[in-house]
Amino acid sequence: MRNTIGCLLLSGFILLTSACKSDYERIRSSGNAEMIINKAFEYYEKKEYQKAQTLFDLVLTSLRGNERAEKAYYYYAYTHHYLKQYLLAAYYFKNFSNTFLNSPFREEAAFMSAYSNYQLSPIYRLDQTNTLSAIEEFQLFTNLFPKSPRVEECNKLIDELRRKLEEKAFAEGSLYYDLKQYQAALISFDNLLRDYPESPDAERVRYLIAKATFQLSNNSIVEKKAERYKETIVRTNDFLEKYPSEKYSKEIKQIRQDAEKAIKGLKKRPKIT
Repeated sequence: MRNTIGCLLLSGFILLTSACKSDYERIRSSGNAEMIINKAFEYYEKKEYQKAQTLFDLVLTSLRGNERAEKAYYYYAYTHHYLKQYLLAAYYFKNFSNTFLNSPFREEAAFMSAYSNYQLSPIYRLDQTNTLSAIEEFQLFTNLFPKSPRVEECNKLIDELRRKLEEKAFAEGSLYYDLKQYQAALISFDNLLRDYPESPDAERVRYLIAKATFQLSNNSIVEKKAERYKETIVRTNDFLEKYPSEKYSKEIKQIRQDAEKAIKGLKKRPKIT
């Protein structure tokens, strides 16, 4: 008896599952745009985003020019977001924002376009194309919708993304330094300070700049040594002016002293005639 009841329940579950599936397949292949769009909205509200996306995809082009098309396209963009298809989500949200200029959904779509790129932003060691795109779109959003409650969130996310770019720039400069490519390290570090003057890494960066300048001087041809040692003194003075009592100051003072001695030594060298 118990086995019979169990079999009946299992059979009922299989039949119910099959009926649900066949209902979706029947609608999907019906060619009836009205039925398909209604079911797409229904699946979306039930959070069955894959089914909703598939059905929206079938009828979006036939819904152009009416309010339903606007809502369907907006929901369609969101299905990509919920399915973590962020590259496509960014594309469709941006396209929506640029197409439906008077839509009540436009502000949210513009934000979600930027936010989708934010979600695509990788760790700082990888390519930062999506990071830059997200920053650009968040800034565009704040310009277009300055009174939006999202502006504060945008600014926080921009700061977070810019910090990631700082970390990448610092890592690149440090790598050049470790590889003893001191000229390249100096260019990278100077660019970092120019682009991110308030960077929390600024002290460490200026410390490495002073060391890199000194090492570059030591490894230069004789004709360039004096000029580069003078640059070392400028860099060490710059550091000590900004961080006179910090942890690197003793070492920086020694570098400056060594550069000054090197310049004096060069002046005493006999000129080759």
